[in-house]
Amino acid sequence: MKLLEDRIRQDGVVLPGNVLKVNQFLNHQIDPQLMYEIGQEFARLFKERPVTKILTVEASGIAPAIMAGLVMNVPVLFARKKKPSTLDDRTYTAEVYSYTKKVTNTISVDSKFLSKNDHVLIIDDFLANGQAVKGMLEICKQADVKVEGVGIVVEKSFQEGAGWIKGQGIRLESLARISSFENDTVHFVGEE
Repeated sequence: MKLLEDRIRQDGVVLPGNVLKVNQFLNHQIDPQLMYEIGQEFARLFKERPVTKILTVEASGIAPAIMAGLVMNVPVLFARKKKPSTLDDRTYTAEVYSYTKKVTNTISVDSKFLSKNDHVLIIDDFLANGQAVKGMLEICKQADVKVEGVGIVVEKSFQEGAGWIKGQGIRLESLARISSFENDTVHFVGEE
């Protein structure tokens, strides 16, 4: 998605440890128009799939997921990183390690929001080692739902997450695929 790649080049900052800071438009301050374009692109990519729900994880996945849900006209469900006191024991949970924060969270979804008849599209902001997606896939497995695919805003193709997802036979669509951060510069897959 050229619009997204251009925005990453313009406002993204490469940090030590293969981290890309995109807090100008994606995960601190959010550009609603860009998020709407992202939602339209996910809807286009998965239009032939019978998606009934979108699943993401708080917090940075919520904006692109909501826009995709708006365009696709389906509810958006997000896995919480901390169990609220109002959530009872009928939950699906999974452990997720955050590469950037160096912490393990237990994510949870109230079981009443997922049924075995659901067809789920997983959407997240970043894909590196795939831990968040693995956690959401575990929740989908517990709920016995059909996963229709995974949509990622920014994929770090040089890390193992994308290969793992594809190796599971799951359709993966990433809008911006980064091949490296060589010389502290973002390089996209397919560039010469």
